[in-house]
Amino acid sequence: MSARGFKGRMVIFTAPSGAGKTTIVRHLLNRYKRQLGFSTSATTREKRQHEVDGKDYYFLSPDKFRQKINDGAFVEYEEVYQDQFYGTLKSEIERIWSLGKHIIFDIEVKGATNIKNMYGDKCMAVFIKPPSFNVLVDRLKNRKSESESSLNKRIARMKKELSYESSFDKVLVNDLLPVACKEAEIMIEAFLNISEEEE
Repeated sequence: MSARGFKGRMVIFTAPSGAGKTTIVRHLLNRYKRQLGFSTSATTREKRQHEVDGKDYYFLSPDKFRQKINDGAFVEYEEVYQDQFYGTLKSEIERIWSLGKHIIFDIEVKGATNIKNMYGDKCMAVFIKPPSFNVLVDRLKNRKSESESSLNKRIARMKKELSYESSFDKVLVNDLLPVACKEAEIMIEAFLNISEEEE
């Protein structure tokens, strides 16, 4: 298949923090290397120790992010907390399609809603939910990557995000990770028409 002029499909995985979307997305990228390209988001949040600029995120200053907003460089963006922005760059979508691949997103709930509204049937949006709210809070606490005030902000946000569940095409409950990964594979294969021979 020629990559020139290729306009692939999009698969969005969204969830509150700690629901496991990043782990599931990494599993799918590893399994479908030839078919999927990861859309790297831009953010103004601090880079964590293990993260790589340009791979995990494009880390930008708030001023640089605002400049890109003014330049119309984003498909969607959101100010999640004060001066903490996340967004999807138009250049990322073009980059992945130029490789002849479909796009997989790991993004915030509001950004997922915006992309789904924009691309409609070309896009499958999957909401990953934890078995319960308490499990989600425990997972977040066990990460030990948040201060007390940051944790409280995230918990308040998670409550709100869980109410978006019905806005998406599919809901995937991440109770047992291997089961959730297998269910995600089934969804991907059906939506992208991937047969086992192509994997």
